[in-house]
Amino acid sequence: MISHKIDYEIIGDDLQLVEIELDPGETVVAEAGAMCYMEDDLIFEAKFGDGASQDKGFFGKVLDAGKRALAGQSIFLTHFSNSGGKKRKVSFAAPYPGKIISLNLNEFGNEILCQKESFLCAALGTSISVAFTKKLGAGFFGGEGFILEKLNGDGLVFLHAGGTIVRRELNGETLRVDTGCLVAFTSGLEYDIERAGNLKTMFLGGEGLFLATLRGTGTVYLQSLPFSRLAERIIAMVPRSPGDSN
Repeated sequence: MISHKIDYEIIGDDLQLVEIELDPGETVVAEAGAMCYMEDDLIFEAKFGDGASQDKGFFGKVLDAGKRALAGQSIFLTHFSNSGGKKRKVSFAAPYPGKIISLNLNEFGNEILCQKESFLCAALGTSISVAFTKKLGAGFFGGEGFILEKLNGDGLVFLHAGGTIVRRELNGETLRVDTGCLVAFTSGLEYDIERAGNLKTMFLGGEGLFLATLRGTGTVYLQSLPFSRLAERIIAMVPRSPGDSN
């Protein structure tokens, strides 16, 4: 399915939102709860799937929904459509401080893999599915890097990341990354989760038990402040009450 051609503007600095302009009949698909505001003539509906393919059938859609539920995502995606005769705008806000990046899938071989929490919205026609790493055993300890979302299409997608975003171009190289700092990468890269050094380093080094390893030629997007790291620091700073036994 050919993706709808949408116009957009990213507003703000560190607490950003993306404002998308829809022509009559155009649709954008977003994660549940991401919408900030929308203009008149826009209608929205929670649907069972991304709407990219109508030939999956009921059981195919149920399978996709099951994968999303396993990944900790909502089984529904919200579709926002312009039902009027004029251009209208809808905006989507990031759930925590960071940056929003726009990616044209045409520039990345029509496919990119991203962290399951980073997907914000995309033009209708983008296929949004779940991908798993090869080593299931590492998945129980690999944190955010174990379950990924695969985005296929020929249009725009919008991702959110915490802190500062860094784009790295690999040319036959290897890059080792904290699993939480990985935002997205092109599908041509070999991706795996590997042990972070010896047992002493794994448990006492403070860098987690596993690291994401990327090899080959392609593009990688990284974030400086994963939400999990921010949440851990906030929880650690909350004073405990005298009667708290936990």
